[in-house]
Parts: sequence; structure tokens; C-alpha cells
Amino acid sequence: ALGARVTLVSGPAALATPRGVDRIDLETAEEMLAACRAALPADAAVCVAAVSDWRPDAVFGVKLKKGREGPPTVRLVETPDILADLSAAAPGRPRLVVGFAAETDHLETNARAKLERKGCDWIVANDVGQAGIMGGDDNEVLVLDRDGADRWPRASKAEVARRLAERIARALA
Repeated sequence: ALGARVTLVSGPAALATPRGVDRIDLETAEEMLAACRAALPADAAVCVAAVSDWRPDAVFGVKLKKGREGPPTVRLVETPDILADLSAAAPGRPRLVVGFAAETDHLETNARAKLERKGCDWIVANDVGQAGIMGGDDNEVLVLDRDGADRWPRASKAEVARRLAERIARALA
């Protein structure tokens, strides 16, 4: 955290909370958005993982059993876009909003489009189609901002996180 006060808003996860980090565990995208808004104002917002884009419009409290009427129809509704919301938050928008993009093709083109669409300041993109990236210990990222792109070589995820934290600290200095 490089001395920063950090609030981690997390959905269900088995990962340990880093030392010195305040963690808020939630279940839904709506709860996560509310917690992120409540944490404003903040110097930076780093949205490292996408919440599901869709959710069922109804939650059943019981098992849906097979029947003669065929499978049930599940209607989906769009979830809030936390990254776009924080990027547009006014007043109280963080000075720096960073999003992530997990891509399988056209890495820079898709990441650049996401940067524009979401209105954030940076996108950290990675090609999850590469062996060992998704679920592995290493990562290779492309950091985009309005002025260009910086390709970081493959390194441990801890090293990538350290470099990103340092870049954020420099941007906010």
C-alpha cells in the first residue's frame, strides 16, 4: 500500500486480506457500488476485477426441480458498472481511476476502447489467453492512459502490483 490508507471492497473470495487493508465483504454488485460510493472522496480507485455484467432478476429460495413444464426461464438484468460510475462520480470523483481489462484478442484495441467507454484514467490490460496468466503466478500487462501505452514484461503478480502501486503514487504526488 506504500503508506496509503486502503479500503478493499470485495465480493466472495478466499484470498487473504493484506496487512493494513480495511476489507468490506459483500455479495452483490449493488452492495459493492454503494460501498465504493461511501468510500468517496478518495485519491484513487482501482477496480481490479469486473463484477458480473448480468444477474438473475429473481432469486429463488428453493431448489428448482425438474418438472413437466420444461426448464425455467431465467430473466437477466444488467448490474451496475462500478468502474464507469466511479469515473463519472461528481462531486467526489477520485483523482485517479484505474480499471483492468482481461482480454483474449486485440489487447490494445479492446483496452483502449474500454478506457474511452468507461471514462477512467488508466486501463491495465492483460491477455488472459496466454498460458499461465489466468490463475497463474505471473502476469504481463499493458498500462494505457490517454497519452499512450506502456507494455510491462512478464513478472510475478506481486511485482506487477508493486510497479502499479508505485506508478499510482507518482501520479498522485
